[in-house]
Amino acid sequence: MTQKKQIKEFAKQLLKFSLEGSDLSAERVDGVLKSLEKNPPRHHIAVLKAYLKLVEREVAKSTAEISHAGELSAAAIEAISRQLSAKYGRNIAAITREDPNLIAGLRVVVDCDVYDASIASALQTLETSLS
Repeated sequence: MTQKKQIKEFAKQLLKFSLEGSDLSAERVDGVLKSLEKNPPRHHIAVLKAYLKLVEREVAKSTAEISHAGELSAAAIEAISRQLSAKYGRNIAAITREDPNLIAGLRVVVDCDVYDASIASALQTLETSLS
């Protein structure tokens, strides 16, 4: 097995230690980092970079970035979060961001999935079809 592959496998094992059930646990991540600090592995910087990528990916899976134009009520945010949690089978935390470029509507991003119900997207689709 190559060195790069060994580093990736070790980072995957560290990620498994960081999970509590299927959710990432901040306390477990802290424990893993403290353990690595006390006993640094060979090529520790490469291991930490690989581990960081995996942790970022895991956080992205559990976070919905909701971009909106104008006001968005707390009830709407909670409803979106609840529906996404049911769809993905895990807790999804919502982060909101106002984006006036959307004109009206929403764009929700969970990991690599994008749900776009904005006027800007509809106009872009119309423009593309007319070109």
